[in-house]
Amino acid sequence: MNQTLIAVEHVTKTFPLPEGKGDFTALSDVSLSVRSTEVLALLGRSGSGKSTLLRIMAGLIPPTTGSVTNGGKPLAGPNADVAMVFQGFALLPWLTVIENVELGLVAAGLERHERAKRALKAIDMVGLDGFESAYPKELSGGMKQRVGLARALAVEPKVLFMDEPFSALDVLTAENLRGEIDDLWNSGAFPSSSILLVTHNIEEAVLLADRVVVLGSNPGHIRGEIQTALERPHNRNDGRFKRLVEHLYTVMTNPELEVAADSAGGGAPKKRSPYSRALPHVRVGGISGFLELLLDMGNGPQDIARVADRLALTEGDLFSLIDAVRLLGFADVAGGAVTLTPLGRDFASATILQSKEIFAKQALDRMPMIAAIVRALHEKANKSMRAEFFLDILDEYFPLEEAKRQFATAVDWGRYAELFEFDAVEDRVYLPDAPAIKSA
Repeated sequence: MNQTLIAVEHVTKTFPLPEGKGDFTALSDVSLSVRSTEVLALLGRSGSGKSTLLRIMAGLIPPTTGSVTNGGKPLAGPNADVAMVFQGFALLPWLTVIENVELGLVAAGLERHERAKRALKAIDMVGLDGFESAYPKELSGGMKQRVGLARALAVEPKVLFMDEPFSALDVLTAENLRGEIDDLWNSGAFPSSSILLVTHNIEEAVLLADRVVVLGSNPGHIRGEIQTALERPHNRNDGRFKRLVEHLYTVMTNPELEVAADSAGGGAPKKRSPYSRALPHVRVGGISGFLELLLDMGNGPQDIARVADRLALTEGDLFSLIDAVRLLGFADVAGGAVTLTPLGRDFASATILQSKEIFAKQALDRMPMIAAIVRALHEKANKSMRAEFFLDILDEYFPLEEAKRQFATAVDWGRYAELFEFDAVEDRVYLPDAPAIKSA
């Protein structure tokens, strides 16, 4: 029976917004456990609070509400039973490989001989034997990440935390390191009882994990979990492997879809202002191009993974595009495939004027933020409002930089659809039939 190593109960995390404008909720009512002898993957898109949750479990930041226990005891301060591998390599450039690997052991107060023994063992484990005296500037990206992994393994943590560990590497290097970690875990020689992997890469999650917890966004919450139930090592050609990947693609591109019957709880975000419902960060030109390419690929469903490969898109960019076309009613997503709707086919083959009309209707009907901006402008006698008004509203629901990105996306969509205009000099949003801006 797997022992619970770390338990998170009803954790919510908020951060204060600038200038006392309230709080930003990064996580809402999250509950999960990390168990021994398993690889657990936290799968979610940007804004789902994956890294925030990881840092709470590591004891680096406290939850706002809720509790975290480690080994059955309340966690207060840094968690001594975990070590972390970061997305960035986090190496000290003036230290050699072995000195970087020994950092955690020095902090733990180990004697020099024991430090060297454990560091050399970890270096050998990750395939860096012979590079002990090298400096970070002499290493490739993959080798630097191996140093980071060795540094974490040297302290022999009960749980190894890996925060997007392969995202800074090129595709081939990432695949190689991913495979080596999997081989090491499957061999039974891994020095940790459990691995907690944070990722947005669906295939990576299914390849490495025994259990996948899917996180939703705005605020971060648990949508559900899936047991991979695959014999190790996980085989990409296994039918269940392919079905899991397809299902997770469908789940990730349909935020309202239930993940699994054994939902892990965590509570969906409460309904709020239309300004709190984020727009996918995609320009209209990208939407048009994506739909035209789907149209060229033929009738019927198109496998999402194949589309990503063909278009050389990252999963983040692909998910944003699919989010946009699905929310606008231009495509349906099911079974790991995307299919153009009749309206999507019309949009992709329409003239510019026709496409603007189609886009305007769909944006007003299906995008609450766009409709709210248009309604607000109609309420003003001069049909014009300062951009700051909308940014102040968005700032209540998003960090400032994200609020600016949301506003920029809304402006791009609204201008294309000729629903409203934006004067960057006057910093005003206005309806096309508004009086002259300078007199507003």
